[in-house]
Amino acid sequence: MTFYDYFQLLVYVGLLTALTPVIGAFMENVFEGRKHFLSVPLGWLESLAYLIMGVDETEEMSWKQYSIALLIFNVFGILVLFAVQMVQAGLPLNPQHLPNISWHSSFNTAVSFVTNTNWQGYAGETTMSYLTQMLTLTVQNFLSAAVGMAVAIAFTRGIARRSTQAIGNYWVDITRSSVYVLLPLSVITTLVLVAEGAVQTLAPYLEVITLEGAKQLLPFGPAASQIAIKMIGTNGGGFFNANSAHPFESPTALTNFLEMLVIFIIPAGLTYTYGTMTKSRKHGWVIFGTMLAMFLGFTAFSLASEYMTNPIFGYGGLMEGKEARFGVFNSVFFSTITTSASCGAVNAMHSSLSPLSGGIAMLNIMLGEVIFGGVGAGFYGMLLFILLTVFIAGLMVGRTPEYLGKKIEAREMTMVILAILAPCAAILVGTGISSVLPVALSSLQNKGPHGFSEILYAFASTAGNNGSAFGGLNANTVYYNLVLAVVMFIGRFAVIVPALAVAGSLAQKKYSPPSSGTFEVDSILFAVLLMCVILIVGALTFLPGLSLGPIVEHFMMLKGQVF
Repeated sequence: MTFYDYFQLLVYVGLLTALTPVIGAFMENVFEGRKHFLSVPLGWLESLAYLIMGVDETEEMSWKQYSIALLIFNVFGILVLFAVQMVQAGLPLNPQHLPNISWHSSFNTAVSFVTNTNWQGYAGETTMSYLTQMLTLTVQNFLSAAVGMAVAIAFTRGIARRSTQAIGNYWVDITRSSVYVLLPLSVITTLVLVAEGAVQTLAPYLEVITLEGAKQLLPFGPAASQIAIKMIGTNGGGFFNANSAHPFESPTALTNFLEMLVIFIIPAGLTYTYGTMTKSRKHGWVIFGTMLAMFLGFTAFSLASEYMTNPIFGYGGLMEGKEARFGVFNSVFFSTITTSASCGAVNAMHSSLSPLSGGIAMLNIMLGEVIFGGVGAGFYGMLLFILLTVFIAGLMVGRTPEYLGKKIEAREMTMVILAILAPCAAILVGTGISSVLPVALSSLQNKGPHGFSEILYAFASTAGNNGSAFGGLNANTVYYNLVLAVVMFIGRFAVIVPALAVAGSLAQKKYSPPSSGTFEVDSILFAVLLMCVILIVGALTFLPGLSLGPIVEHFMMLKGQVF
C-alpha cells in the first residue's frame, strides 16, 4: 500500500464520521415530522403522494397493519416488474429493439429488485431497454431502500415508545424516505457523476471504429441516475454488466470514492438518528463505533491477504480481475464496503480476489450485513443482534434482560432468533442442495473449492440481499433463477416481519427504570460483547462452508496447487 492509499482511507473514515450526525439529525427531523430545510421545496410532493394514495398521515398502524401494508406493496411491485419485462419489446424507449425477457429471468429480477438485492443473471446493456431500466429497476431502487428505512424507523419507535401499539404509518415512512432523503441525495450524486463523465442520455447505442479498424458498439442510456440511487440505496444493480468498473458508470477516481462514500452515509446516519430518537445518543455512537471497528478490521485483513505473496506467481497484489484505473487497494476497499452494506455494486471481480479476501467478502454478507449494512436493513439487523447480546448478558448475571428501559422476554427472543436464523438456513440448505444436483453443478466455471465458493457466495449474496457474485457461475438458468428468487424473498421478509413483531411487542411495554443490575449499553464492554456475539454466530454457523471454500483454496495456493 502507498501513502495515498492510507491517506484515502483516513479521509474516507473522517468524512463518514463527520457526515453521520449531519445526516442522522436530518433524518430524525424527517421521520419525526418536524420542519426542515426541504419541507418547503418538496413538501408539495409529499402531500401529493398522500392524496394519490388516499393516506391520512396522522393515522398510525400496529405492527401487524404495518407488516400487511408492506407485504402487499412489495408483492404488487414484483408483479409490475415481472409484467414490464415480459412485454418490453412492444414498449417505447427501446432504441436497440431488445426482446422480451424470459419468464424465469423476469421473475428472478422482479424479486431481486423489490427485495433490495439487485442480483443480476444478465448483462444490463444487452437485456434491459431504457424504459425497463427507468420505470421498473430505478423506481424499485428508491422504493426498496425506502422500505428498509421505514422498517428501521418503525423498530426504533417500538423501542422508544411506551404502552402503545402504534409504530408509525408505513405509507408515510416510505414517502418521507423517498422524498426527503433518497431523492435529494440522488439528484446531487447524479449531477456529480454526469459532470465527471457518467452517461445520462436516451440516445441509441453508438457504433465507432476502433484504432485497429474494428467496429465496436458503445452502450449508452440513462445510467447516472440509476447509479446514484443504486449506491445511496445500497441496491447495487449495474446499468452495465461491468457495474462500477465500467467507465460510463464510474469514470474517475473521484466518482469511485464518491460511490464508496454514499453507500455508507445513510446506514451510518441511522445510528445517530436512533440515538436521538431513543434519547440515548451515546449508545448510538457506540453502535457506530462497533460497526466502524469491525469494518476496519475486516478491511485490514482483506488487504493483508490480497497483498501477501502468492507463491504461484511469486508476488502479491495481483491485478487480474481488477480495473487498472483503480488498482488493488480501491478494488479491495470497495469489496469490503459493498459486502458490509447490502449493496452488491462492484468495481472488480470478487472471484479474482485472493482466497481469504474473497472469503472476507462472503463473511461480511453471512454476518447479516450489519456492519453498517443496507439502508435500514443493516440497522434493524444490528438491533436484532443487540437484543440477542443483551439477552445473553442478562442470562450471565441471572436477571431478566433489559434494553433501554424495556424488558426482553421470550416472545421477543423467539422473533429475534427466527430473524437471525432464517437467512442462515437459506444459505446453508441452498448451498448443500446445489452442491450435489447436476442441474446446479452444470453452471459452474471452476472446479474444486473455488467452484464451491461460487455456489456458496451466490446463496449468501441472495439471502443477504447483497447482489454481488463470484464470476463464473451461470445463474441465468431456470434452476438458479427460481431457487435464488425464493432465497431472496426469505432473506428479506423472514427478517422484516419478525423485526416488526419485536418492535410491536416492545412498543406495548412499560418503561423499566435502570437498576444496579442493568447492563450498560453505552460502554466499550458492551461494544466488545456485541462484536463477539456477531462473530460467534457467523463463525459457528458458516465455518464449515468457509472451510470447504476459501480456506481450503488458501492452503492450496500456499502449496502452489491449482485446479
